[in-house]
Amino acid sequence: MINDAKPAFKPIAAAGVLKKLLADHFYALDRAAKERTAKVAWCTSVGPVELLRAMGFEVYFPENHGAMLGASRMSTDLIPAANAVGYSPEVCSYMTSDIGSFIRKQTPLQKAYKGIEGVPRADVLVYNTNQCGDVKDWLAFYGRQWGAPVVGVETYRNVGPVTDAHVAGIAGQLQAMVPALEAAAGAKLDPERLRETLRLSRRCSELWREVLETAAHAPAPLTFFDGTIHMAPAVVLRGTQAAVDYYETLLSELRRRVRDGVPAVDGERFRLYWDGMPVWGKLRDLSALFLELRAAVVASTYCNSWIFSQLDPDKPWESMARAYTELFIVRDSGYKEDHIGRMLELYHCDGIVFHDSKTCPNNTNSRYGLPQRLRKRTGVPFVVIHGDLNDLRCYSEEQSRTQLEAFIEQLQDRKSSPSTDYSPPRGGGE
Repeated sequence: MINDAKPAFKPIAAAGVLKKLLADHFYALDRAAKERTAKVAWCTSVGPVELLRAMGFEVYFPENHGAMLGASRMSTDLIPAANAVGYSPEVCSYMTSDIGSFIRKQTPLQKAYKGIEGVPRADVLVYNTNQCGDVKDWLAFYGRQWGAPVVGVETYRNVGPVTDAHVAGIAGQLQAMVPALEAAAGAKLDPERLRETLRLSRRCSELWREVLETAAHAPAPLTFFDGTIHMAPAVVLRGTQAAVDYYETLLSELRRRVRDGVPAVDGERFRLYWDGMPVWGKLRDLSALFLELRAAVVASTYCNSWIFSQLDPDKPWESMARAYTELFIVRDSGYKEDHIGRMLELYHCDGIVFHDSKTCPNNTNSRYGLPQRLRKRTGVPFVVIHGDLNDLRCYSEEQSRTQLEAFIEQLQDRKSSPSTDYSPPRGGGE
């Protein structure tokens, strides 16, 4: 099945700019925490960062640190430290690896950035439960450690159409946080600065969408695995000019690739959609496997989760509320089915890979019949692999490789004989 000549990875040149951008971000946080050059706010990844930036905080994202722990493969050794103080192995492994990192005083930041000894101490911790409920407990751990205030938004779940009532409820919660944030910041919210931050966030989102949509071209100039790296500014720097500048640079490079016919995957034969979390500790290995299989993972639910085109500087509270409530993860199964169906069409996908992540049920969409309904509706086959975002003890490399190779073989058979009935590889949603 796999070609003898192994294709090479094609690095994206903008990655050099990204490396410096992230270094500047973490050093600014470290200075703020150590030298008190600014107040530090922790914020969950799809939280109200625009509000925090408008109040002058340096903003740190613990889920970004969780991804770093997973990608560096430190998580599996650190999770037991969190388990030992009462955090279950069944809960979010971002959270348990991060808490374990704090307890053990070990972080990939120490190796990546000279002089940084640990995560920045927070003056305030801000959550939004639109990603999951675990983030509230996660930030509460640090609130107890440091005696810092913890404030946040309790998001609606299983939402169909987003109504004015939904928006009003979330907008009210955002506005209710302002006094606590002003007390932590030692400054009043500047409405004009909030509007400018929203403008920059929206522009960042628009550019990030354009970056991802370059993969609708065949051959695709980037893959999901590239996206998990280059999404970083959309997560940790949205609301800044630096993020906007970065995506303009990246988009220009990708458009040149499209124009020149430079593929991310040489000899691209199949185009796949990835649903669910990345397996952070196996990104390189999975990327290499798909390269060998000449399969480009051209789109994902995950990377598209940081597009907030609803943000409007002229309607700050309403638009923030709408942006953070129309998020894929909080929507009902009907919305999710429609959304993925549209993505399959836009990116011309031949198949779907669902990642059933052991400790991340909120970002796992393969447990309630959605893959089967999509297959019936669109005719696009799927496979389910089992693993976890960070805990590699939940992931079998041999089993996943076998499933994915068998899936690609069946896609090949399907292309050769379109009338052939499709049955998922073992473990693939039977």
